[in-house]
Amino acid sequence: MEKFKKIILKILKWTGISIATLLFLMFIIPILFPGTISQQVKIFANQHLAGKLDYKKTHLTFFRHFPSLTVSVDNLVLQGSKPFQNDTLLTAKEVAVGINLKNLIFNREVKIDEIYVTDANANVFVNSKGEANYNVYVSKPSGKPKDTTETGASIKLDLIRFKNWNIKYNDHSARVLVDAKGLNYTGKGGLSEDIFDLQTNLDIDKVDFSLNRIYYAKQKTLHADLITRINTNALTFVLKKNELRINDLPLKFIGFISILKDGYNMDIKAASEKTTIREMISVLPPQYLDWAKDTKIEGNSDLYFHIKGRFSEPKNMKPRVKVRLLVKNGFVSNGKAPVPMNHLNMDLNVDLPSLDTNQLAVDLKKLSFDLGPNNNFRAYVKTKGLNEMQVDANIKGAVDLKTLSQALGLKNIDIRGLMDTNIKANGMFSLDKKLFPKTNGYLNLKNGLVKTKYYPNPIQNINLVANIINTDGTFKSLGVKLDPFSFDFEGNPVFVNADLQNFEDLLYKVRAKGVLNVGRIYKVFAKKGFDISGLIMADLSLNGRQSYATTGQYSKLDNKGTLILKNIKATTEYLPQSFFIKEGNFQFENEKMWFRKFLATYGKSDFALNGYLLNTINYFIERKGTLHGKFTLNSNYILIDEFMALKSGDNTDKSIEVEYAKVENPKSSGVVIIPKNLDVSLEANAKKVEFKGLALNHLKGNASVNKGEVYLKNTSFDIIGSRMNIDARYQDESPLTANYDVALKVQDFDVQRAYKEIDMVREMATAAKDVKGIVSLDYKLKGDFDKNMSPIYPSLEGGGTVNLRDVEVKNLKMLSAVGDNIGAKAFDNPDMKGVTIETNIKNNLIHVDKFTFKVSVLRPSISGTTSFNGLLDLRVRVGLPPAGWIGFPIVVTGTHSKPKIKIFSKTGQGIVDALYNKKSNKVIREEKRAEKKSRRQQRKEKEAQEEKAKNAEKQINTDLKEK
Repeated sequence: MEKFKKIILKILKWTGISIATLLFLMFIIPILFPGTISQQVKIFANQHLAGKLDYKKTHLTFFRHFPSLTVSVDNLVLQGSKPFQNDTLLTAKEVAVGINLKNLIFNREVKIDEIYVTDANANVFVNSKGEANYNVYVSKPSGKPKDTTETGASIKLDLIRFKNWNIKYNDHSARVLVDAKGLNYTGKGGLSEDIFDLQTNLDIDKVDFSLNRIYYAKQKTLHADLITRINTNALTFVLKKNELRINDLPLKFIGFISILKDGYNMDIKAASEKTTIREMISVLPPQYLDWAKDTKIEGNSDLYFHIKGRFSEPKNMKPRVKVRLLVKNGFVSNGKAPVPMNHLNMDLNVDLPSLDTNQLAVDLKKLSFDLGPNNNFRAYVKTKGLNEMQVDANIKGAVDLKTLSQALGLKNIDIRGLMDTNIKANGMFSLDKKLFPKTNGYLNLKNGLVKTKYYPNPIQNINLVANIINTDGTFKSLGVKLDPFSFDFEGNPVFVNADLQNFEDLLYKVRAKGVLNVGRIYKVFAKKGFDISGLIMADLSLNGRQSYATTGQYSKLDNKGTLILKNIKATTEYLPQSFFIKEGNFQFENEKMWFRKFLATYGKSDFALNGYLLNTINYFIERKGTLHGKFTLNSNYILIDEFMALKSGDNTDKSIEVEYAKVENPKSSGVVIIPKNLDVSLEANAKKVEFKGLALNHLKGNASVNKGEVYLKNTSFDIIGSRMNIDARYQDESPLTANYDVALKVQDFDVQRAYKEIDMVREMATAAKDVKGIVSLDYKLKGDFDKNMSPIYPSLEGGGTVNLRDVEVKNLKMLSAVGDNIGAKAFDNPDMKGVTIETNIKNNLIHVDKFTFKVSVLRPSISGTTSFNGLLDLRVRVGLPPAGWIGFPIVVTGTHSKPKIKIFSKTGQGIVDALYNKKSNKVIREEKRAEKKSRRQQRKEKEAQEEKAKNAEKQINTDLKEK
């Protein structure tokens, strides 16, 4: 017994000593090695991270992630890689790396084998050009010999653990958005090996997924158990064992993903087999899930998904997607329903090669359900293509909408009416080729009603009788009849009767009459943003044939009636704000739609239009129709700035190009985008037009909009106290770029006022700072606007003349320097009255033709080249009395602020012009001082540059005459 006690005591003793030693080591090691570890981790970060890294405090401890010895960094901030170095890629409350204790103690080397990241926010972004912000890890070149004397940290990972992450992945090039909140991830395996198996456990509280701004998942929970074989040499991920659960829906998938230099390659198959309809419904948007909780749902479902192929934006390659959804023996019933929805069956197949909607194939082999005797629905639809679509469809059913609503247990909406339909179609649909499937069918709705909780009164007495027939598969035999379509809302009945025949040359008879309260209609369906109680009042009779208008047979048309709009709010995808139509009184007279009274505002701008649109019927018939018209436009104030595409405003329905441009250029205004479907001339009269702080008063002239271009002809306005006449053209190229050309004439304007009030004068003519008096200008230019709708100076081409009618030039540095060098103080105040200066502009250089002026008894002349950035290469000849026939040469180089003078010299130093890429709107090379060359070489280059500039001016004249 004594011996046993001694053994126990020894065990306890050594256990205690071991624990004490362990605790002592856990306490002392962080004290012994903090400098080594902190220094080597910093070396590693500086060598391998391209993004800026910042943090507040570091810790070396066993206790944060026991039993691992970890280096912890608090409040870490990591910036993105170029060109996103000013944007945050990752923030984290804690980032910790586990240290291999053996290597630390015996080799004094830091080997990282674990990573922990807690409470993090990651913002991963790829712009429209395919540039990503996450390329922050810089690996060492493999061909470089290893420096064996260098010490530093190395990675040999066995564990990655992320806790409470929020990740947003926004890829503008692929138009994909993934937003995951509450992500917890654990990855185990030999992560430093070339090929290893990664065991993954993933949970996400809420995840959103959208493609082309269409959400396919919204606020879904996700759980995944995955085993992925990773080949780091080829950056390939092989999905071996993968079980995923989205809400209640289980999903298994296999395949691989390979990351390529310009994209990725994949082959992934996913399936959710032998699940229930309720589990399938759990992936619907959140607003439908409350409905599912209170509804009895039975039946089986299967989902199959396959994506295969390569994605490469530069090579325009995209993968193929196939989806199949099966629903069998479905049963849906709400407690209040007199009968359930029974025998719900569906077999839907979707094939999307290369993610190209023009190759989209949809095969709805079956969709059917019953709602009791004589109350059932059957559908078969098969399509292939989009712009040219092969169609095979058979839809038939008679449904009591009230019974359907009750069976589904629909909340917040009451729908009623008897719907009966029978449509068969087979053939090709193509607007361009004017083909339409052979069709015979009808859709009838009797005594319909729609009422929601958002508005107390229903849309009721909805009756629709629609018949469609096509006998030979062309537009010519297509006929559509609506007789009638009618409903009541707020005590106001609306009636529409239409008979449309031969869509190849449409023969139409349309009658429409009624009053529609647009604002309240939108309230019925809870549409936000339409807080204006607008009215549409119509009393129209339209009769005619499409060709009557296009061939000028206007006497055969019988279009008449009125359309009145009041307090209507309208938006377009290219403008940041809404148009507010205060009053629009339209009258139809055969081929013309007259604007008898049209008052509208846009932001601070106001418009009054009188005139007509021509052939509006054809515009709505043709897919790519153009509106033609002629108007008189009057306005008190137009602010051009608020039309710029990227400005802030109340319009939320912007195009995806504008939306992405705004995200990628948050501080830019963009340019004004012009509609491409207008051919309208305007006689404009505006009291004030303002553009970027520059006021144009009493604008009068002729404007036109044609195919996305705006033209001004014989237009004049008051600017800085003078009257300017211009002819101009403007065209946008994208939300961020535009081009223009302009010919302008202005008589007798004040130079100092122009210098103070007009940015372009200050930037183009810096010497105007030292000039006072009155000048006239006759100039032609063409160029590009940048993403803030400011001129890109290297893009400018053109030329013209400046007449110094009555000016005073004092202390111009370049002339004063000449005077100082030749001992003539009169150069500080030369006589330039009546002098005309001719210049040409190209590639950021201004070429000045020879002009002569007076300085006391001297007759100096100047010619040469200067640049927008202030470089000088000028030739001055100082003519001596009596008539300046005899003189001596001077060369002026340097800059406007620091000119360099050479007397009795003709050898200057040329300026190499800037290079500008018109396609990318980028300055490839700024102008710079040329290497010294012989006088002959300089003369040839000067002549060549001047010839280019003059040719550019001639081309502008030709362009303006043609347009």
